[in-house]
Amino acid sequence: MSTDLRFLDAPPGAVVVGLADDRPLWRYVFAPDASPNESPRPFLHPLYSIDGDVLTNLRPNDHPWHHGVSFMLTSVDEINFWGGPSHRAEDGYQWRQDHGCQRHVAWTDRTPDRMVEQLDWLNPQNNDALILREERELLTQVDREGWSLEWISRLTNPHDRDLTCHNYHSLGGLDGSHYTGLQFRGARGLLDEHGDASIGLRGEGGTSELSALHGRVASALEWHVQADTSLRRGVIKFESPQAPIPWFVRPENPLVAFASHRDQPLILPAGTTSEFHHRIHFLRAPA
Repeated sequence: MSTDLRFLDAPPGAVVVGLADDRPLWRYVFAPDASPNESPRPFLHPLYSIDGDVLTNLRPNDHPWHHGVSFMLTSVDEINFWGGPSHRAEDGYQWRQDHGCQRHVAWTDRTPDRMVEQLDWLNPQNNDALILREERELLTQVDREGWSLEWISRLTNPHDRDLTCHNYHSLGGLDGSHYTGLQFRGARGLLDEHGDASIGLRGEGGTSELSALHGRVASALEWHVQADTSLRRGVIKFESPQAPIPWFVRPENPLVAFASHRDQPLILPAGTTSEFHHRIHFLRAPA
């Protein structure tokens, strides 16, 4: 198998990166056609294992605003960039006119192994007012064991005031609902219902107990998976290179999010740039 990367044929508004034998690894949709209440933003889907199994899900029926692999902050100054209904302590989850969107501006570098994109985060409820600027870097590397993706988002607060970012745990006390950040929504075939203890999420030290994974601060976790149809096994390893974070995991969806904060708000200081660095490895299962 050649590990050389190349661009493959892609529809308008998308980029596909794959191997020299024309097998795709991922498609990045930078001009999505999504409902406003899903907080439209660029996303990766489908994303494949090195052997061609689809690992992501787009618009699943339980949460249509989950879009493969995508980066969001749940609430920025009470603008919903995650999608779906917004939670408030006084009335719970409600559909509100509060959704933001991310809009592609330009590519500043575009090679198969390194893509750099400029985006604006906007408030469509206020004439597309600018909320944040982002420089997004996608790095792809292939080796004999599989391949890896680095997603680096650099968010600039262009205002002369701080921006306050919440999840629904920090905003309204909804315990455990601290989802935010880079989201990986897995394909249905990754569901942990195999009757096999070797399939499922593993934390640092090998723990598989959900109470020791969800919301726990750690630098990494692993998802041991088996794809439907092919029955091939693999390991998805999620890493936070910057610092340990409180992971958000939902094995029953299935979903993993790189949550940058949990019970306290995240502040983006005025005039500064904040970096969010994520790394995901898609590996063949050890023999």
